[in-house]
Amino acid sequence: MSRTFTTSGAGRDFAAIRSEFGLREDFPPAALTEAEQALDDVRGGPRLDATALPLVTIDPPGSKDLDQAVLIERRQRGYRVHYAIADLGGFVPPGGALDNEVKRRGQTLYLPDGTVPLHPPVLSEGAASLLPEQVRPSVLWTIDLDADGNPEGVVVRRALVRSVARLDYEGVQASLLAGKPHPSVELLPDVGRLRRAMAAERGAVELQLPEQQVSPAEDGEWVLRVRLRSDIEAWNAEISLLTGMCAAKIMIDARVGVLRTLPSADADAVSGLHKAATASRVEWPDGESPARLLAGLDPNRPESLAMYVAATRLLRGAGYTAFDGTEPAVTSHAGVGAPYAHVTAPLRRLVDRFATECCLATTAGAEVPPWVRQALPELPHLMSVSDALAAKVERACLDQVEAWVLAGSVGDVFDAVVLRAETNSGEVFVTEPPVMAKCSGSELPEGERITVRLVEADTTRRKVSFERYSKEVDRD
Repeated sequence: MSRTFTTSGAGRDFAAIRSEFGLREDFPPAALTEAEQALDDVRGGPRLDATALPLVTIDPPGSKDLDQAVLIERRQRGYRVHYAIADLGGFVPPGGALDNEVKRRGQTLYLPDGTVPLHPPVLSEGAASLLPEQVRPSVLWTIDLDADGNPEGVVVRRALVRSVARLDYEGVQASLLAGKPHPSVELLPDVGRLRRAMAAERGAVELQLPEQQVSPAEDGEWVLRVRLRSDIEAWNAEISLLTGMCAAKIMIDARVGVLRTLPSADADAVSGLHKAATASRVEWPDGESPARLLAGLDPNRPESLAMYVAATRLLRGAGYTAFDGTEPAVTSHAGVGAPYAHVTAPLRRLVDRFATECCLATTAGAEVPPWVRQALPELPHLMSVSDALAAKVERACLDQVEAWVLAGSVGDVFDAVVLRAETNSGEVFVTEPPVMAKCSGSELPEGERITVRLVEADTTRRKVSFERYSKEVDRD
């Protein structure tokens, strides 16, 4: 379910943002040549023929860079998850022009008017993508779970797979409600619920903040929506998290690899969340962990939004930790509540290819390839740079659309929720249109609904701001 708001003024695009951040879609000729040559010479050695597995992909409609395909089966006492991941290690020659360009990019950047891909489209949307009814090289994870959803065994190997269907979230949700799910994901709700129930138990922190989404409309316009994550997306994400946790254990046990890490929140961050709970009048039972408190909040309540924003302080300091020979001091990810690694999106993220190679080698009883070990120390920096760029680009695009949507509404009054308050200002979420912005005003009530007036919507500076509004002040 979503509400939509459209910009006014035809022909708007994001060229200025692309120019500002130096974003280029085209690849160096030498990198393109290597990508083309890889189509006829896929690396990786012998592969298991797993084309008989009825795997399916679940992605947003229109997606072409399909990283994952899934099949869930019932065992006598539990479940078996087959999770095929695009095998970029088979297409990217180590140390070549393509490898160097992919390292420079770090990850795919998503803008409303198109992507800046990590890999050339001939790979990311073609030969390496797990498109339906196409035989594709993959890294196949086979994870056996007990009846409670705990991993009992993990096998990782290179394989040939064939997806039998390209599904999307809404379609899968509708099929489940109709009682006619695709057989390959019929058990996804069972496994997804089991894994999500474990999350709060292990201290995972999930923030259900409104997700702003920009989509194209007619005549060069753009639509601003609030997008609510469906159960299917949450359950599907649990399969990726499960795989990432299994990958982390494999690498930690082998003492070589790269993890996605986040230190535990410090006392100040937890204290700040307690203060936010008091300000928002959210009851916090004695002895209850932040993870359990947040998991129990109703995301539709205004005070919950304020708590989610306050809880972002618990998740500061995320990064990547590479290690070789010794176990690193920090191995866990506080947001996940367990050691975790990125291995399920190699089409879109650089680090996944290297973590995957570590897992493949280790589980086969082989040495991790020298080219992987040589790259490990530089991966945290490369990913940090690309993560920062991706965040800036995403924020710039949202700021731009917010300004476009509100450009003709300066002076108008809106309903809002106070997300965060300081002495004489704060941050608010305006529900219609869905905008997060600064708001001036003293003693703004965190977690409460207020009325605000738009005082600025600068489309050149991409800046929107509000002030607290009251009828009494207006009459004066």
